[in-house]
Amino acid sequence: MIDASKILLYVNDPAASARFYGSLLERRPIKETASVAVLELAPGMSLALWRRDGVKPLPHLRSGGNEIGFRVADAAAVDAQYECWANKGVPIALPPTDLDFGRSFVALDPDGHRLRVYASDKDM
Repeated sequence: MIDASKILLYVNDPAASARFYGSLLERRPIKETASVAVLELAPGMSLALWRRDGVKPLPHLRSGGNEIGFRVADAAAVDAQYECWANKGVPIALPPTDLDFGRSFVALDPDGHRLRVYASDKDM
């Protein structure tokens, strides 16, 4: 059996992305080089921000084709997180909206990766 331990995002500037995610998630990188920055998301799970032009093999897909989901306690927490991120100037692709699975909004990182904050009473 193998366990998932890392989300990898291909970025143009790992240092800039580390500053963005560090501010958003209120965390400091646990590793930072010219080609990669890593932030811990939870015990045993990290986010690696890898310089796009150093990835082997080169990726074909540009950003925006996937999302990172951040589950919060309830609809009020979705709205509060939206206000927090919007006040930081984070681009918003979808403002808080009630969807079939619960309340959600979608923000974008500097490379266009989608970040969905949601509250759901369904297993999602």
